[in-house]
Amino acid sequence: MDLDAIFKAYDIRGLYPDQLDEEVAHRAGRAFVSLLDARSIVVAHDMRSSSEPLSAAFISGAATQGSDVIDMGLATTDMLYYASGSLDMPGVVFTASHNPSKYNGMKMVRAGALPVGSESGMNDIKEMVASGEFPRPPRLGQITRRNLMPEFVKHVLSFVDVKALRPLKVVIDAGNGMAGLSVPRVFERLPFEVVPLYFELDGTFPNHPADPIQPENLAALRAAVLEHKAVAGIAFDGDADRVFFVDEKAEPVSASLLGAMIAKVMLEQHPGEKIVYSLTCSRVVPETIIENGGEPIRTRVGHSFIKQVMAETGAVFGTEHSGHFYLRDHYRAECGVITALQTLEVISRSGGSFSDALAPYRRYWNSGEINSEVADKEGAMRRVEQAFPDGSHDHTDGLLIDYDEWWFSLRPSNTEPLLRLNVEARDASVGEAHRDQILSIIRG
Repeated sequence: MDLDAIFKAYDIRGLYPDQLDEEVAHRAGRAFVSLLDARSIVVAHDMRSSSEPLSAAFISGAATQGSDVIDMGLATTDMLYYASGSLDMPGVVFTASHNPSKYNGMKMVRAGALPVGSESGMNDIKEMVASGEFPRPPRLGQITRRNLMPEFVKHVLSFVDVKALRPLKVVIDAGNGMAGLSVPRVFERLPFEVVPLYFELDGTFPNHPADPIQPENLAALRAAVLEHKAVAGIAFDGDADRVFFVDEKAEPVSASLLGAMIAKVMLEQHPGEKIVYSLTCSRVVPETIIENGGEPIRTRVGHSFIKQVMAETGAVFGTEHSGHFYLRDHYRAECGVITALQTLEVISRSGGSFSDALAPYRRYWNSGEINSEVADKEGAMRRVEQAFPDGSHDHTDGLLIDYDEWWFSLRPSNTEPLLRLNVEARDASVGEAHRDQILSIIRG
């Protein structure tokens, strides 16, 4: 039982059944209830073939430890966050998000959808799972099934003015992931004409990986947008908490641009509020927040870190370059379908094209996130840092080096053996030259 391999900074994730199996899940259920002294919890799972047996084992462990369990069955991660927040109880969803079908995992939250991370209980759970020692259960918990989809749909629709939405044609790629469950229920109440791609729930991902941050996984979406002359294309990741867009020209839209655009909307609705953004976001994000009277707050990458800062500061919105968008009124959690609707409302109100609506935010050249598999990540990061001694160095989360005309961020992945590079510059030629220079150092 190699728990070091599966316990990450803000979730549990590994290969099924080699690293994560029903025994680990059962013990995790007992540990989760013991950690929180929970009298009731809510549990959900995605469409992977291993998710239902792992979820059942976790539920059995939780009930053994004395907690009542609401079993939501199939649900998106943002539905689990909604359930935890609205029911005010701890929750767990079994999903490996965008990872291949052989992976699975657990995302855990306290009551009110507060995250459980390495510094907020995950290490305690790990110790209990390893030892197999738990307090004697006070009683045997009850297990009930409950469908929260109607309440979730109503909640999602509350974030937009439905009357302002126009009958736009949009292509939506669910990637055979959980968006195929939730998106039809939300969009059936709206005036949009939806061209669906891969809405069938299939944890083997037969068409393409449910990882829309990778450009190659947007090929079908881009082709369909052009074929159907749609105003936009929308792609969800496997558990539907992240969302990515292409415009009417089938050009991918940076999540930073989207975050800046939505930040402006949020500040129109909530003047003067604080907005959190991760350090890999484009400079256009803090610039837009300031220009619209808000207060930008920079934080580390990762949902548990961003949610913690949002809770501490009362921020109304949070955005990451990786396609996560957080809303205070969604229990400081991310929700891909809410972001999709907010974006379509902006397009509806603008009366123009998606690319026109994004034009004010296209101020910089950006490399996008570039992943490199490196055996010695720490050594590679040291070499890169030594190559740029005259920039402003920040070690808040990996390495960030800032110059007036350009900057870059280099971070080790929390879930994969990768270094992640983002480069941004005012001038494309400057950015491309530095991108190539840094990659040559990383990759030797």
